[in-house]
Amino acid sequence: MTTLDDSRVDAAPRAAAAPPAPVAQRPPAAAPAKDLRVAALVRFAVSITVLTVVGRAFLGFEQSWTQWLVSLASAYAFELAFEAIDAKATGRRPAFAGGGRALVVFLLPAHIMGSAIALLIYPGDRYLEFVLANAVAAASKLLFRVPVGGRWRHVLNPSNAAISVMLLFFSWVGPAPPYHFTENVSGIWDWIVPAILLSTGLLLNIKLTRKWPLMLAWFVGFVLQALVRDVFLGDRFASIMSVPMGTAFVLFTCYMITDPGTTPTKPGRQWLFGLSIAAVYGVLAALGVPYGLFYSLTLVCLGRGIGLGVLALVRRRQAVPTPAATSVLAVPSARPTPLLVRE
Repeated sequence: MTTLDDSRVDAAPRAAAAPPAPVAQRPPAAAPAKDLRVAALVRFAVSITVLTVVGRAFLGFEQSWTQWLVSLASAYAFELAFEAIDAKATGRRPAFAGGGRALVVFLLPAHIMGSAIALLIYPGDRYLEFVLANAVAAASKLLFRVPVGGRWRHVLNPSNAAISVMLLFFSWVGPAPPYHFTENVSGIWDWIVPAILLSTGLLLNIKLTRKWPLMLAWFVGFVLQALVRDVFLGDRFASIMSVPMGTAFVLFTCYMITDPGTTPTKPGRQWLFGLSIAAVYGVLAALGVPYGLFYSLTLVCLGRGIGLGVLALVRRRQAVPTPAATSVLAVPSARPTPLLVRE
């Protein structure tokens, strides 16, 4: 700190005090990531709820109201049960504890998961399949996790993983028929309904989730795989490109592949993720594998999870000091290393 000599202070004439310099106002801070995440979850939950209600009341969704409610109840129950078990096993406080707001925020992903499953699978008039699908979805969040930045993060998109399992192992379960999104409308409404879903999805992913690079990469990759199949495999480009014209593709693009918890955040990695989904989809389509949209996302999420797990293992081994580098006089830290926290 700079000081002045006393004699210099006494000899110097006293000048009038200068007026204080104006304090520069700081620009408003950006919203915390957690607030954006909660806001995105709220918008997702509201959007899928409105779509479900309007779809069953006016558009002609095949699933019944009761099946939706069973799916929601199952999602809530499994999420709460698995969180309570995991919290007890790791000696921490459950995420839903702490009042009504904490419970509501915790159940937002479960609400989205249960609604998405009820929206996208069709087991006829059965109910047990919705319960099983939600059990698979909730369990995937607990079982398929990797350490990232000191926290456990699930790597599979829960609802997409559950849909993939149901389509793969239960032959009587199929995806929701594409026509049911606009079955009871005609004329200009065949275009208005997908346009509304696309516009709301774009706003949500541009403003809150910031996953628009992923969406763009997925669409660009889809066009590229269509061109490759047209040139080398003889598939018709126009026929392949009819898929993005449907409402199901819009929902998959805006609300499925952009899951904030299981997708990259940096734009470059989002591009890699989106192009990878398109490439895997193209391979599955070329091999004649049905339901490629769901399987491709699940496979890419698994691959990303394996990569993150290997990276975490390598970093952990690099962080362990060798015996030669360890000082004999080193004193252990009084503060224990924090445990990984589930997110």
